[in-house]
Amino acid sequence: MNRYSWWKNALILLVLLVSCLYALPNLFGEDPSIQITGERNAPVPAEAVDTIKRVLQENELLPRAIEAQDGRVLVRYLDSETQLQARQKLAEALGSNYVLALNLAPRTPAWLLAIGARPMNLGLDLRGGVHFLLEVDMKAAVSQRLERYETDLRRGLRESGVRYNGIERRGDTLTITLRDAADRSSARDSILKSYPEVLVDNPANRPDALVLRLSEAEQEHLRTFALQQNLNTLRNRINELGVAEPVVQQQGKDRIVVQLPGVQDTARAKEILGATATLEFRLVDMDADASQAARTGQVPLGDKLYKHRNGRPVLLKRELIVTGDQLVDASSGFDGQSGGPTVNVTLDNRGATRMGDTTRQNLGRQMAVVFVENRSDLRTENGETVRVRHSVEEVVSIATIQGIFSKRFQITGLGQQEARDLALLLRSGALAAPVDIVEERTVGPSLGQQNIEQGWNAALLGFFLVVGVVGVYYKIFGLIADLALLVNVIVLVALMSILQATLTLPGIAGIVLTVGMAVDANVLIFERIREELRNGSTPQAAIYSGYEKAFATIADSNITTIIAASLLFGMGSGPVRGFAVTLVLGILASMFTAITGTRALINLIYGNRRVTRLSI
Repeated sequence: MNRYSWWKNALILLVLLVSCLYALPNLFGEDPSIQITGERNAPVPAEAVDTIKRVLQENELLPRAIEAQDGRVLVRYLDSETQLQARQKLAEALGSNYVLALNLAPRTPAWLLAIGARPMNLGLDLRGGVHFLLEVDMKAAVSQRLERYETDLRRGLRESGVRYNGIERRGDTLTITLRDAADRSSARDSILKSYPEVLVDNPANRPDALVLRLSEAEQEHLRTFALQQNLNTLRNRINELGVAEPVVQQQGKDRIVVQLPGVQDTARAKEILGATATLEFRLVDMDADASQAARTGQVPLGDKLYKHRNGRPVLLKRELIVTGDQLVDASSGFDGQSGGPTVNVTLDNRGATRMGDTTRQNLGRQMAVVFVENRSDLRTENGETVRVRHSVEEVVSIATIQGIFSKRFQITGLGQQEARDLALLLRSGALAAPVDIVEERTVGPSLGQQNIEQGWNAALLGFFLVVGVVGVYYKIFGLIADLALLVNVIVLVALMSILQATLTLPGIAGIVLTVGMAVDANVLIFERIREELRNGSTPQAAIYSGYEKAFATIADSNITTIIAASLLFGMGSGPVRGFAVTLVLGILASMFTAITGTRALINLIYGNRRVTRLSI
């Protein structure tokens, strides 16, 4: 007799139940929504929520629902046209202190969300998503390199014994004014030895000065490096965000295209992608009066005036100790003594040496952590919209150096979310040059809906054609294969939902291909059963032999397909990887349903009784 033990049947039923449960969220659809968050992820206060409700009511743009969770507000609508009108009105009312992002929020019931059941993501070609066009500021890349040279030259010239009056940056050049014109030759040799990539000019009208500038080849190399570094950094940041199958690719010489299919938190994605946050560590000038410098505008030589985030002025030394590009790792955590949020920092060898020397020489003095963030705003000047970049620098922490430390230490004085975001930015790498979001598009559902309908119609047509042919040709066994085929699709959708994979048009092609391959496995089994019957085997023996002898062939064909799909996933990108993921999951599901599932049903129908013929 052909029969499964009770636990095998129970396992199959459990898989079917779990698959139906986790595939269910894909049936509820989505709402066009507006997600509102405070600047730098600050929570939206109750007064702002009241303002949102008032503005929408005054403009007769009543939403389907307004939800406030985790300091954020989600305004749901039934159509995208009303959603766009509401976003415009809310942006005018709330101003620049809030980030408004267009989203498609799923309608999944709370009880499904409680067990972790969520709909699978759809790619830009199906559901839509967010499309960013980023422009790399190449002038800033050159400027940042010159700023680093300025800091290093001050220390290098001092260590080599060359006396100078000052270093001044003008445009794309650095001018070094020497105390003695006789030192110009030795200073020039010292600079070229340390920095062979720069050009050093001797101005004829100034025998006591040297002018440094980057060669054209070095500037081109710097621009290429900045673009490639930003590409890698943005990929790391998107991986930290957990976005499935993003597209990050170069466009032209100074632009980067970023597509985030199926993204839910577009406001956070926008902040993380555009942020150029980094840290600077500087010594505090404890001998000068910062309040007087802020009041009079007279800053002591060698100092720079900053503001602490609590508003009070602080005087810091111009000479940098360590910058963010010398960090190799960063993670957020909590201080063991105070319990407050911290960022745990690890420096590279050069930064660790510099930090160790500084703390050893300045015990008892104060050191400040400066948070630097480059931002850009759109302003209207002379009737034209222009992008104005400005840098926000604020002191987030001041601590007294009580011991010598170098490679690893903690930063305090940050909020919990701010500590997490800063650790993410530092861990994924600093941008080699600032980027501006010059174009932001939310790809709407109109084109996606057409693609979904065409793909869905193709999948349904293929499914019903296969079901009809198999059902007619193999009779009851064919109907069992058709039922297993339906379960196969449910299991596949459930797996993609659990893994939060992104479904694209090539992914739909993978589903259609999976349907054909699942039937192919049953065709091999059923033809083997027919062959055993023709050879004179009993029905029970034919069923047993059909499944046992066809298994090796099915396994071989599926394993080779999995290997090919794995290569596609490893070497491909974007939609190609989506096709590979769908294909692999479909093969695994079909191996279960086409072999184990159909045999369980056949055992239930034929396994517990004596039969003289099979309906195959």
